[in-house]
Amino acid sequence: MVSRSLALLGLAGLTLSLAGCYRDSASSPTPNITAPPVEALQARFGGLPLVERLSGTVRAENQVSLYAEVSGRISAVHVQDGQAVTKGQVLVELAGDQLREQVRQAEAGLRIGQARVRQAKARLAELEAQARRTRPLVDRDLVSALERDTIAAQLESAAADVELAEAQLEQDAANLAEQRDLLAKTAITAPIDGVVGQRNAEVGMQASTSNRLFTIGNLDRVKVRVNVTDNMLHYLEAGQPARIMLQAPDGSGRSLAAEVTRISPFLNEITRSTEAEIEIENTGQVLRPGMFVPVDVLYGQSQQATLIATSALFTDPNTGQEGIFVITGPIVSNPAAAEGALTLSEPVPIKFRPVAVIARGAMEVAVSGVAAGDWVVTLGQDLLSTGRTQARVRTVTWDHVLNLQGLKREDLLEAVLRPQPTAAPSS
Repeated sequence: MVSRSLALLGLAGLTLSLAGCYRDSASSPTPNITAPPVEALQARFGGLPLVERLSGTVRAENQVSLYAEVSGRISAVHVQDGQAVTKGQVLVELAGDQLREQVRQAEAGLRIGQARVRQAKARLAELEAQARRTRPLVDRDLVSALERDTIAAQLESAAADVELAEAQLEQDAANLAEQRDLLAKTAITAPIDGVVGQRNAEVGMQASTSNRLFTIGNLDRVKVRVNVTDNMLHYLEAGQPARIMLQAPDGSGRSLAAEVTRISPFLNEITRSTEAEIEIENTGQVLRPGMFVPVDVLYGQSQQATLIATSALFTDPNTGQEGIFVITGPIVSNPAAAEGALTLSEPVPIKFRPVAVIARGAMEVAVSGVAAGDWVVTLGQDLLSTGRTQARVRTVTWDHVLNLQGLKREDLLEAVLRPQPTAAPSS
């Protein structure tokens, strides 16, 4: 349906453009409505590149979303959207008065724990000295069994107090380290070198662990992610060449050469698809994270055959048969037509010819049933489908047809509605 709409829009533009040719034709005083204007292209012989057109989404290298690790009110924001940052650079600061107070309390608790350890060790040392003094008396049985057992119990209790105080000290030290770590997290830093964007941090707002503050990534190198169906895995693989299609603001298009970097071997159990990645150097940062781009993956070549433009294929609405309109009479080629010339031929015979499609590419189709060098209609088939057997032909080049096929619907509509230049009145 989309390709038919493009063809109709293109045909409308062709008809408007060629209307002047009818008016200015000196060979026929009245328009020949039985021979409508069409565009025709000469079929050629060759191998058709096998292309799979996929839809890709651009992501920056190491693209990550940045969240606060602790909740708190934002007291300062140090970067703006589009700013380059380095790993470790502070991006956002949270108010940390409460955490600083908790750190001071933890430091005081640690000092108390250290004092308790010294106190317990001093008590143990005192009892050990007392035991040493009484040991000679014990050896001469000058100390009662009760006193001896009491000293032994006091020593054991003092040693346990030391262990308890040391364990408490370790706990106090761990608590202090935790509080200092929480305080450090109030300064949110860049985890990588890159560019920040999608800023969602403002001074005074409450940050939490679930609110994204920034997105950060390396824009000098990007990944284009495409979905690959289980069927495509039979012929698509890592290392195959790919083209990322771009369109400039002036409507012109270009492509970036790349290759399939990797394909995930695990398919989604519901969609039966997986994800492939194409990594590419982003020279000039023409690719931006979040962009939606068409991607052509080239996975081989078809057998040698006659090639025609995709737009030449036409399905007969009466029979449902797929074929092309072939010019069966002699015409004069007009190479300048693609550069704006509007010359039409005299009416020439046209015939619908069924074809068998051997292979399909993004812009070309390999077929049997037509010979290389034959002129085939690429625009205007709807005017011929009513049984007309003649047409006035504007010959065009392959570049012209491929560029026309690459245009979007909006581009064609703009071309159709653009005011046409009027011919100067004859004197």
